[in-house]
This record gives sequence, structure tokens and C-alpha cells, in this order.
Amino acid sequence: MSDVVVAGGGLIGMTVAWRCAQRQMAVTVVDPDPGGGASYAAAGMLAPVAEVTYGEEALLELCRTSLQRFPAFVEEVEEVVGYDLGLRTAGTLVVGFDEDDMRALDDLRTYQEELGLDVQRLTPGQARRAEPSLTTRLRGALAVAGDHSIDARALHAALTVAAEKAGVQVLRSSIAAVSMDRGRATGVTLTDGTELAAPTVVAALGARTAVLTAGLAGMPDVPVRPVKGQILRLAGAEDMLRGTVRALVRGRQVYLVPYGRGGLIVGATVEDRGFDATVTAGAVHDLLRDAIDAVPAVTELELVETLSRWRPGTPDNVPLIGPSGVPGLVLATGHYRNGVLLSPITADIVAELVATGTLPDFATPFRPDRGR
Repeated sequence: MSDVVVAGGGLIGMTVAWRCAQRQMAVTVVDPDPGGGASYAAAGMLAPVAEVTYGEEALLELCRTSLQRFPAFVEEVEEVVGYDLGLRTAGTLVVGFDEDDMRALDDLRTYQEELGLDVQRLTPGQARRAEPSLTTRLRGALAVAGDHSIDARALHAALTVAAEKAGVQVLRSSIAAVSMDRGRATGVTLTDGTELAAPTVVAALGARTAVLTAGLAGMPDVPVRPVKGQILRLAGAEDMLRGTVRALVRGRQVYLVPYGRGGLIVGATVEDRGFDATVTAGAVHDLLRDAIDAVPAVTELELVETLSRWRPGTPDNVPLIGPSGVPGLVLATGHYRNGVLLSPITADIVAELVATGTLPDFATPFRPDRGR
């Protein structure tokens, strides 16, 4: 018998499992393809300032707090696995191409400065000195020194090693249902009929969390939906970019994130199309066109991977972290664009809740029952 069963082995689930195991809990992670969902597609941007959105101030603070914890979190994982995970701290440039783009960036900068965030307006020349591969046609940029990135796939692989070394059992299986007894979650039932008993179940299945929890007695609906994203990976980009470039290309958004040795991620579409996994010619064309407009040398790179996955979206774009409403069932889902960034703080919140029964005060805005 485990103390905790974590349903879902992506970055959120695996980090939760590791933190719980570090508190001397017996933990089992169940996932047919650990890290194969949104974590596999994630660009790995750690960008709370560049991605700040009007009305999401509470989420911004959660993201900034998690980013503060990220260097120590990465260092801790690196100490376990014995190799560098490639945390990039060169910052982020947000660039624009025409007057409308620059007005949008100026509006963003005004809002960022109102919130006390560190952002700097750059001329085209200053932007190109920071990132020489940028096109000469850009009109200006914002520099966000504190927004970083990490190779999400490398991080997940290392977290899996760290979790298993801490005693976490990882089962490559599918869950058929949450087991219930007298209104309380008591574990999970696998599709082969195996029963895994545990006093606590953590639902960390991303966009599929609502499928797991649907129909449970006393369980409110979990408002998590799949938001499709198509994304590209290219090779041959050694020394092309120091940090992340987010471009507004005549009103269209694209980002370019370097990783590993010469890798470059270009993304991403945002589509409310359910669990549609199709990679479309139009999306690939649009992403490459805008990436090449921002960094012309992209045209010479090798296209090595196209894929689509599903971000776990919520109605207010804010994650669901905390008690589900069913005793014994905890939610850690709905992270939308910020699953990589929020992995450390989500795990800390959930591990504290499971160990002590207490949700930290700062996590109150992210309770699943907010607004009910």
C-alpha cells in the first residue's frame, strides 16, 4: 500500500511525487507514458513577466515565486543525476515589426511597469546587439532579463531518476477509476483490474484530469479543457540565439526557444479543438513563416519534429491546486501555459497539504473550489 498515488507522470505529477517521497511517504506514480503529454511538447519557457496578462495578478505572483525557487530546484535535481540540465538565464526579448506591434508592446510595458516588473524598452539596434540573428526589419523590443528557459524533456527525465532514487514507484499503466469507499478516495483501479490502495490520490493528469474525476460521488465538475498547441523542433541552431525570442509579427505571436546543443523550439498555436492531435500544414507554415521573419537564419535549419499536445486550460487560466471536494483526492492540474514554471511551487503546495492537511495561505487563490 502506498501513502500517495499520483495519477499522471508529467512534470507536475513527477515533481509532486518526488517532494512527497522526500517527506518519507511511499509514493506510486501511474501513467502509461510518463512525460509524454504536455510536458513532452513544452518549450520550457520560465517567463512570468513576458507572459503577464491583464487581470491575472495572482497567477503572476505564483509564477514569480516559483521562478525564484527554480535555480535551487534545478540544482537539487542536478546533484541527484550528476549532469547539467541546461537552465538558460540569458533572458527574453519581445520584439515587434510594425507600428501596431509596437503599440501593443508599449501597452504591455506600461502594465508591466505598473506592477513593478523589470522590463526595458530597446531600440532595433540595441535588440540586435543583444541577439545578432534578429532581422534588421524589427521596429523595437522589450528586454526581460529575469525570464529564463529550460529543456523540459531533460528536466522530466532527470526528475524521473530523482523520484525513483527517492523511492517513488512508477507504473506504466492506465487508471480506469478512482476507488471510493463511503465518500472518500481510497486509491485507484487500473484498467487491468489491479487495485492500488492509498489514503491520498493526487490527480495530475493535465488536460485529461476531468476524465478521471467525472462521475465521482460528491465531486464537482473539474473545469479543465484541452487547448491544443502545435509546435516545431529544429536542429542546427548552434549560437543562433542566447535566450528566448518572443515575436509579435504584424499581430501574430511566435516564440523561438533555444535548447540543448543547437536545438530550437518554435511555437505554438492555441486551438480550442478538443483532443485533436492533427499536425496541420497550415500551422507548420505559419509558425515557420513568422519565425523566419523574426530570425531569417531559421530558413537554413533542419526541421526535425512536428507535434501537437494539449495544454490543460481553465476558465480563468489559473491552475487548480488543493482539495478537490472529495476527501482523499487532491487536484494539481489546469496549469495551461505554465506547467514547467509552476512545477516546483505546485509540488511544494501539494506535499505540504498531503503531509499536514494544511494548504499554505498564498495558495488560497488557486483552490479548486474558488468561486463556488
